[in-house]
Amino acid sequence: MIFGYTEEQIAHFFLTWGVGAFILFMVFIILQLARQSKAGKFGTFVIFLGLGVGFVGYLAKIIIQWWIESH
Repeated sequence: MIFGYTEEQIAHFFLTWGVGAFILFMVFIILQLARQSKAGKFGTFVIFLGLGVGFVGYLAKIIIQWWIESH
């Protein structure tokens, strides 16, 4: 027990909210990269498409887990 929470509770918190916060930070980094490279609208779209595909997989995982647990 750490601060009254079990290891499982801490792991669940950081695997949902911690990874989510990390993804938001990565979106900020990708946006800064697009701005600094002066990529334009299409270039920014390509950068987000190429670097942001993993985010879609993580979001799909969360939705699938929620759907399985609710049924």
